Amino acid sequence: MNQNYTRTIRACFIGYIVQAIVNNFVPLLFITLQTSYSISLSQITLIVTLNFGLQLLVDLLSVGFIDKIGYRVSAVAAHVLSAAGLISLTVLPEVFSDPFTGLVTAVMIYAAGGGLLEVLISPIVVACPTDNKEKAMSILHSFYCWGQVGVVLFSTLFFCFIGIEHWKVLALLWALIPVFNGIMFIKVPIAPLISEENGGLSFRELIRNKTFWLLLLFMVCAGASEQSVSQWASAFAERGLGISKTMGDLTGPMLFAIMMGTSRVFYGKYGEKINLKRFMFYSSLLCMASYLVISLSPVPVLGLIGCGLCGLSVGILWPGTFSMAALTIRGGGTAMFAFLALAGDLGCSAGPTLVGSVSSYFDNNLKSGILAAIVFPVILLIGLLPKKRKLYT
Repeated sequence: MNQNYTRTIRACFIGYIVQAIVNNFVPLLFITLQTSYSISLSQITLIVTLNFGLQLLVDLLSVGFIDKIGYRVSAVAAHVLSAAGLISLTVLPEVFSDPFTGLVTAVMIYAAGGGLLEVLISPIVVACPTDNKEKAMSILHSFYCWGQVGVVLFSTLFFCFIGIEHWKVLALLWALIPVFNGIMFIKVPIAPLISEENGGLSFRELIRNKTFWLLLLFMVCAGASEQSVSQWASAFAERGLGISKTMGDLTGPMLFAIMMGTSRVFYGKYGEKINLKRFMFYSSLLCMASYLVISLSPVPVLGLIGCGLCGLSVGILWPGTFSMAALTIRGGGTAMFAFLALAGDLGCSAGPTLVGSVSSYFDNNLKSGILAAIVFPVILLIGLLPKKRKLYT
């Protein structure tokens, strides 16, 4: 690969770290924000909803403007918004008479950046002249996992040694990463996603493609399979090991993220020797097994082990579906990747929602909710059965 495009790939890797910062830093501050600004729990919940809701909206709207303004302008704008949102967290709550209004405004700014990054980064990597795009995509998505681990670990260390009351300093430090990477995207080369000779599929051609709809279903199930357990990993750590919530946050979500990142790095290193669809098939099977361990095991610590296995199993599902789309639907363009991101985010919302709803129905029995969510890896497994030859060519 041309050395210049190696710099592009590296900038994309850091782009996913930026998205991990956007999604995982503020949740570490929920208790602090609640006490400092007298914010209710329902308002905290609204912050989470607005963050992912706006990212979904950006996924949808990006179809109409990214190709018009270009990938470079969009990528730089995404980093500017991410940095501006993080910086605004330290300023706007003090500016507005109602601190919650300031917080919501800041969250909406960086959520717009996060949504753009999700749509942009994968197709930029796909367009780069790499020999094995499946490997590149798997390693790319592993950087979100390492970003999540880094945000949780370094933020916790900062709070322990510097003090959580200085969280605004940490927010400004995290903001330096999107600032730096935004400058990188001004300079790195960005290859066209669709060659001028071949052209691309029209929106009508795309939505008439049956494989496209199957891949959208895969993305919904991939996102749901991941987040149905990831959102509850801390609770399993606390119950299984009898540790504090702080240590539970470190042990549960970090174990899940490390195992998920390990799976992606493994495929990134050995991907040329592995059939992607077959790897996804067996990963779906392992995901089902992990759900059964979590929900049916009588030993609490086995639930934590099941969370780790789940992280390992879901690692390839999201980047693998993106790679499958790039290989099987030539000329899908920005619209295809935007809708895939939208479907994945829908799954990330639907999975935890199903777990919470079913758990509430069964007297807050979390295991019942996790067992119900096994429907998502089951659907993936059925869709990836070897007889589905079309996706194997």
